Amino acid sequence: MMLTGLSTARRAAITLVGVAVLTGCASDPKDPTAGWSPNKIYSEARDEAASGAFEKAVTLFEKLEGRAAGTPLAQQAQLEKAYAHYRAGEPAQAVATLDRFMRLHPASPAIDYALYLKGLVTFNDNLGLFGRLARKDLSESDQKAAKESFESFKELVARFPDSKYTADAQLRMNYIVNSIAQSEVNVARYYHSRGAHIAAINRAQTALNEFREVSAHEEALFILYRSYDALGMTQLRDDTLRVMQRTFPKSAYLGQATPGASKRPWYRFW
Repeated sequence: MMLTGLSTARRAAITLVGVAVLTGCASDPKDPTAGWSPNKIYSEARDEAASGAFEKAVTLFEKLEGRAAGTPLAQQAQLEKAYAHYRAGEPAQAVATLDRFMRLHPASPAIDYALYLKGLVTFNDNLGLFGRLARKDLSESDQKAAKESFESFKELVARFPDSKYTADAQLRMNYIVNSIAQSEVNVARYYHSRGAHIAAINRAQTALNEFREVSAHEEALFILYRSYDALGMTQLRDDTLRVMQRTFPKSAYLGQATPGASKRPWYRFW
């Protein structure tokens, strides 16, 4: 570049820009994996994950996807990258990686694992604790995550009944359903204790109608019975009692099923 005819200030500015560009190029870090084989990258990525450095593992698995594109090793890298995202507390990235894997490799023998891992990513094993302790409904985000987890496990069970992951997926499905049903019952119990009997009836019926064969049904029926009794709806109360007697003949709640008991103050334990 010719600087002749330019002012001193402009020549100085151009020179500084040029120096900055050259300095920036010189300081660009080199890729330490540039000379590594795909197997070495995979080994290093596994080591990083094993040590808990999941973010570093993700970076290496991403490099491996590019270096080994089109090979089984690249597919394995995608799955392990999804797991690393999961362990790093990045569920959205994990799900996106798994969805991409299943879309690109629908015939992969690892589809069952991908479905299982996707279910795990959105599975919240605190649902049961929440259901026992809280006096309110599960949050909308909890409900959405639980449904997504359930759907992944459900697809796994339906498509791969003989998979080694299926038994655990079924247990987790049962856990999810029971936890959400119990949450509905908790809300119904809360409403009944405050004298909001119509609201209690609605939530108890939701637990009974939307969830099949869950343990929460026993208490849901009792809340329904007590709420009908409190409202003076004797026919519905007695019908509910007969259902309780037939469905849960050994229920401890039957000993408390006394007409008029719901007229006790709300702060009394049942």
